[in-house]
Amino acid sequence: MGPGSTVIVTRAREQMEPLASRLEGLGLAVVRCPLIELQPVGPDEIDVEPYDWVVVTSAFGARELLRRVQGRLPRVAAIGPGTAAALADGGAEASFVPRVSTQEGLAGELPRPAGRVLFAGAEGARGHLVEALDADFVPLYRTVAVRPERPPAGDLVVLASASAAESFAALGLDVPAVSIGPETTRVARAAGVHVVEEADLHTLDGLVAAVARAAV
Repeated sequence: MGPGSTVIVTRAREQMEPLASRLEGLGLAVVRCPLIELQPVGPDEIDVEPYDWVVVTSAFGARELLRRVQGRLPRVAAIGPGTAAALADGGAEASFVPRVSTQEGLAGELPRPAGRVLFAGAEGARGHLVEALDADFVPLYRTVAVRPERPPAGDLVVLASASAAESFAALGLDVPAVSIGPETTRVARAAGVHVVEEADLHTLDGLVAAVARAAV
């Protein structure tokens, strides 16, 4: 592989372009193949007044939170810079972003005592934040698998979430994968996907760097 290699990007349509355009900037050919769809769920209004912190773990979740929030927004913890940027675009500021952009990193680094915490995230999300922070949970969206009309072809596939890993595995393709982080890697490998590279930083920048290493 090298410049001109073809990379399959599997993110949802709403999340596709920042990653795809960065990879094209590296001289890679990009196949845009969304394998997940994000569908809003949960209450139309979210009362955050009782909470000291609200935790969000995706840019889509941040936008959904701001769209539905009722009352004064307390301190917000964003799992990474992309989520923090989505908050800023909506006129809010992340009070805390962990150095390690995982549920474990956020839970471990959030200042204590945290008080009462609300985790606003994806339906069926991992429960680590709820358990570690004794947090309440409200669903903002669900992730639904999307099956393409024809199987995508490429030299590498980029997996930016565990749900994308599951959807890609269901296609039964023998394409090496680059993963955004340990949970995505775990799910992908358990489903039989060959992960050849994992991002050191579990962010857009880290994922792009991992693809660059794998595509050499």
